[in-house]
Amino acid sequence: MNLRDKLRGLLVRLYARRVEGHLDHAQVPKHIGVIMDGNRRWAKAAGSSTVDGHRAGAGKIEEFLGWCSETDVEVVTLWLLSTDNFDRPQEELVPLLGIIEDVVRTLAADGRWRVHHVGTPDLLPSGMQTVLKEAEETTAHVDGIVVNVAIGYGGRQEIADAVRSMLLDAKDRGTSMEDLADAVDTDMIGRHLYTSDQPDPDLVIRTSGEQRLSGFMLWQTAHSEYYFCDVFWPAFRKVDFLRAMRDYAVRHRRYGG
Repeated sequence: MNLRDKLRGLLVRLYARRVEGHLDHAQVPKHIGVIMDGNRRWAKAAGSSTVDGHRAGAGKIEEFLGWCSETDVEVVTLWLLSTDNFDRPQEELVPLLGIIEDVVRTLAADGRWRVHHVGTPDLLPSGMQTVLKEAEETTAHVDGIVVNVAIGYGGRQEIADAVRSMLLDAKDRGTSMEDLADAVDTDMIGRHLYTSDQPDPDLVIRTSGEQRLSGFMLWQTAHSEYYFCDVFWPAFRKVDFLRAMRDYAVRHRRYGG
């Protein structure tokens, strides 16, 4: 690292401390959703392989959660694998699934996070289903940030699964379709979502410069604030996180208009 890079790094750290010092912890989001985008483009820019990009992105996760733990964030949802990702070439998908399994094992072994899977288990290989189940069981007692690992996740699929769950529940209770139709409302559907016992995301961060949700938590983000960052996920820094938090804190949240 040359002198210019060292000086730049020092200035960034000093700026991050300044932003952190002015952060209003009373305005910190309780639930942050993260669309971790840009692994492949980061790898291409670095002259590395796509798999290396996914590994670099995976390595950023615990660092990010550490930043969250320094605030009053209670829930973090990490979108690790979408339902659309299963259409990727096998030479990319198979290593990616292995990297994600390693991420889940690492989070569970850390001891600071309570791991919760959001997604459709039936879409996942049996080995990954086992890893997720074990991670949830071994961290169920942890009194720390709830980390939702969105794997095999799609927003439309979640809503479809919620409606299916609601119908099956009504059948088990012996509820007629007419009575169900009279009783169904947004709260009832919400109780059947993957995140039924959690607060909705207050803030959604998407990296890489893309400005769309791509189906991320379609139901839960109706009133969320969005922060779009140009930085690729593997290069996401604490100063970028603090900027997102500062941006959220100064917004006036309004519901319904």
